[in-house]
Amino acid sequence: MHVLENPVWHAQNGPQRTVAEVRPRASRFLPDVAVFGALPDDIGPDAWDELRALVGPGGLAVLVRSDLPVPDTWLRQFAMPCRQMWLTRALTMPAQSRPRSTASELDPITALHAADVPEMLDLVQRTRPGPFAPRTIELGTYLGVRGERKDLVAMAGERFHPPGYTEISAVCTDDAHRGQGLASRLVQALVRGIHERGETPILHLTQENEAAHRLYDELGFETRRLIDVVGVRAPG
Repeated sequence: MHVLENPVWHAQNGPQRTVAEVRPRASRFLPDVAVFGALPDDIGPDAWDELRALVGPGGLAVLVRSDLPVPDTWLRQFAMPCRQMWLTRALTMPAQSRPRSTASELDPITALHAADVPEMLDLVQRTRPGPFAPRTIELGTYLGVRGERKDLVAMAGERFHPPGYTEISAVCTDDAHRGQGLASRLVQALVRGIHERGETPILHLTQENEAAHRLYDELGFETRRLIDVVGVRAPG
């Protein structure tokens, strides 16, 4: 199985093991780092037992995995069909990523650090790009743009790191600053850093998010496959 068929398992059992709880047949990120858990490529009954031990009786596990055979004793809470994209060729530069006249009111792209987490959580709360926890910033590089009042108005960062790949995530822009190409600029900056490490950029987005799909398509990303994000609740 290709590592991108089961990206969270290969991230948690590889480059991101230090921020995960790992058992032989199940794993999860530490709860204040990210919500995602994982099962091995070959799933047996013991794997579900170990996952239950990690999340606790009645606990929720969020898995990035298609065609997941969920046991009858577990409750499937939700399933979000997603698009998995990757950038296997050179980054392209869409016209809308060029600076607009309002760009002079914005600070340059800067690295975000632990001290910026309260603002990052506030921006995530307003824009809803997906799950983000107090220690998610420890998963990789996070970049941001500040407005004229020095408030954080846009950001993007790195999340899953299966060997050889880095996922771009948490791409979001405050409503008042949309249409200025900030998301495109941030993604381009992250891609350059990923390429410098000799890795391939990947990302996941819901199939209904056509605006994001158009942006990534213009940057040169291609759909690798469709994949599900599934929430399952352990037996009590």
